Amino acid sequence: MKLSELLANIETSGPIEDREIRNMTCDSRQVGQGDVFVCIAGGTADGHDFARKALEQGAAAVVCQRDLGIPGQILTPDTRKAYSRMAANFYGNPSKKLRLIGVTGTKGKSTVATLIKAVLMAAGKKVGLIGTIQNEIGDKIIPADKTTPDALELESLYADMVKEGCEYCVMEVSSHALDQNRIGDSHYEVAVFTNLSHEHLDYHKTMENYFEAKAKLFSICDTAVINADDPYGQRLLSQCACPALAFSMKEGRAGLRAFDVQHHPDSVDFRFCYEGVEGKLKFAMPGDFSVRNALAAMGACLQLGVCLDTITGALRTVAGVRGRNEIIPTGRDFTVICDYAHSPDSIENILSSLKETVHGRLVALFGCGGDRDRTKRPLMGAAAAAYADFVYVTSDNPRTEDPEAIIQEILPGVEGRGVPYAVIPDRREAIFQAIRDAKPGDTIVLCGKGHEDYQVIGHEKRHFDEREIVAEALAALN
Repeated sequence: MKLSELLANIETSGPIEDREIRNMTCDSRQVGQGDVFVCIAGGTADGHDFARKALEQGAAAVVCQRDLGIPGQILTPDTRKAYSRMAANFYGNPSKKLRLIGVTGTKGKSTVATLIKAVLMAAGKKVGLIGTIQNEIGDKIIPADKTTPDALELESLYADMVKEGCEYCVMEVSSHALDQNRIGDSHYEVAVFTNLSHEHLDYHKTMENYFEAKAKLFSICDTAVINADDPYGQRLLSQCACPALAFSMKEGRAGLRAFDVQHHPDSVDFRFCYEGVEGKLKFAMPGDFSVRNALAAMGACLQLGVCLDTITGALRTVAGVRGRNEIIPTGRDFTVICDYAHSPDSIENILSSLKETVHGRLVALFGCGGDRDRTKRPLMGAAAAAYADFVYVTSDNPRTEDPEAIIQEILPGVEGRGVPYAVIPDRREAIFQAIRDAKPGDTIVLCGKGHEDYQVIGHEKRHFDEREIVAEALAALN
């Protein structure tokens, strides 16, 4: 590819010597002969500091947003934006050949994206998925490191989807990706908003910044599907410039609404109404939030023109989503659920919903991540204590923090609320103890790890799959 082609539709200044380009990167460690290095200022390092090193390694050009006084530099006002557009150019702008569906919000993104893909596949379409749990091209699974990948990886995934014959791409769109311009020129046929709650404030600093980042998605879509039960969803509905379908369990004027909800330990039944047409759905994931996730997926697929019978038929057959309100089989007279809940609101949501379904005690087991927002730790403790009948306070991903120090910041939210609790820093031992103590009819909710099959201790990622640990604990009972 020529340098001029790579820089097409990107604002630059200064003379550009056109030449053949081998590759592009924003990581100076990956620069090779004939590559373009893009200088991006990150949270811990600034790519501009590595520009000369990139030239020494053979870079054909350096794209920067301040004058570095080096040969081969190309100035642009915003290197993040330039990098995303260059990535799209590098792969031939593959997103223009796909019908994109974007899902954003604090909770529910993975579930909603997975449900939309399931419906579209039931409609006979070939679909790609980009998300937190994994990336998918049809039935092919590709590991994922972050919710929305780096711009170059994103465009590579788009290109692979086009090559494999995908018509649609359903993707989780994170607030970080929107704020950092990582999605380039991606334009979405449908954008879905699930909810917004206390999360990622270590990055965004305020809820207003967090909301504004999420709201960017709804300026680059044709139609929107928005949760009218969420205060930020109501705000988004009032300012959204594109046509929007509101879904709700409360708002009678919403275009798509659920009512007559019947809760069960392993599922939920509800009736729904869309444009005067009523139906009934049995959905194999319990809780009110599962009803809203199902409505979000229904709304997106309706906006895409999928018929209602196909949508409900597909949703009735979905067994669940890994690590999202996932029921781990026990063969016993108690239930174990694995969920990714790792914020005050997400813990409150899952426990308050399940409270209506349990026949015995509702038991919560959770910890808080290290090197992350410390202000939510006592709030998570308070949320667990507000709904659970017993709480196990343990570790999540402590990273470089002392697990016991993290627990000490959780406990003020638990103590003094009249709820019995136990502190067991070793998460494996905490799960074993919860299984040993389980009584008939109990529901044990393992909060925080969800789809993750590892635990980060220090800088080391250790294998830790809660499904395996539950199986080991059950076997130990024998």
